[in-house]
Parts: sequence; C-alpha cells; structure tokens
Amino acid sequence: MGGEISEKAIRCLRHLEAYDFTGMRAMCTDTATVWHNDGKGEQTIDGKLEQLKPLVTAVDSLRYEIGRQFQNSNEVLQQQVLHLAMRDGSRIELHAMMYFRFRDGLVDRIEEYVYPVPADGNAPGDGARA
Repeated sequence: MGGEISEKAIRCLRHLEAYDFTGMRAMCTDTATVWHNDGKGEQTIDGKLEQLKPLVTAVDSLRYEIGRQFQNSNEVLQQQVLHLAMRDGSRIELHAMMYFRFRDGLVDRIEEYVYPVPADGNAPGDGARA
C-alpha cells in the first residue's frame, strides 16, 4: 500500500473540510469505528459523521494542518492542528493526533486525541505559571 494510505488519510480529512460526509463515508469499511478522547467511548463511523453534521451551520470553515505523518503497512499516525472559523467570527485551533487503520484499502478505525492549548499558548507542565 505504501504512501497510498498516507494520501488516503489526508483525503478523508479533505472530505470533512468540504463537509462531504458521503465522500468520507465511502472511504471507510462497513464496520469502521471511531474513538475520541472525549470519554464517550467508541462509536460507528456513521454515528461520528452524524455528530459532525451540525458543524455545517456553526462553522464557516475548517482546515486540517498536518504537521507530521508516520505510517506502516496498514496504519497512519499524524499530528495535526484543526483550524475552525466560527460563524460568530471567532477562531479555534485544536491540536490533535489522529490514527487511521486500513483494511483492504479502506479506513477501518480512527482514533483521535485532541489536546486543547490554552489561549496563552502555554501547555500545562511547560513551566507556565498561573
């Protein structure tokens, strides 16, 4: 599969940026699962996409900035920043790691760990004082 899965992982995110949930779904297996560090556990890809659909009315634009990407034969791990421009004019940046596992060329599992950085830009434990 080589670099092909790295490109597929990015293409999945580009579908989300375009609010193309059907295109994203087509890149996944029928049994694809998603895990997020929000404490809610696993969900189906269909459940996750339904959860994301309200973004269309709340967010003017979203863009994934891929910082680094690593892969092996059927997995991709990437560090990224999600840039959100909200309808009220505010902007949000979410720092995250995302893992994609592929089966037969399709995404079979996604795991995302989001790490919000405080407005002052100092991450907890980096020497910043409150």
